[in-house]
Amino acid sequence: MLRDKGIEPKVVEYLKAVPTEREMEMLLMKLGIRAEELVRKGEATFKQKFKSLKLNEHEWVRVMREHPELIERPIIVRDHKAVIGRPTETIEELF
Repeated sequence: MLRDKGIEPKVVEYLKAVPTEREMEMLLMKLGIRAEELVRKGEATFKQKFKSLKLNEHEWVRVMREHPELIERPIIVRDHKAVIGRPTETIEELF
């Protein structure tokens, strides 16, 4: 979809290059959501370790850094705004 709009995406494989705490906080600001909303709640790790916990923003950021498989994906960033690319129609919000 991005290439169709003439944009060559820069792919960040965050399972290999885990975002720093500051990068996660900036991403959450661009998304305009709370940290918990970025957590993939269908993952086995979430169900086994975190489902029943009530964590604050900082704690959720730490959890996602320690378990990057819990970070919702794909995340598309353009300038000062970001969206979660599911469903793909949400990408249109960046244009």
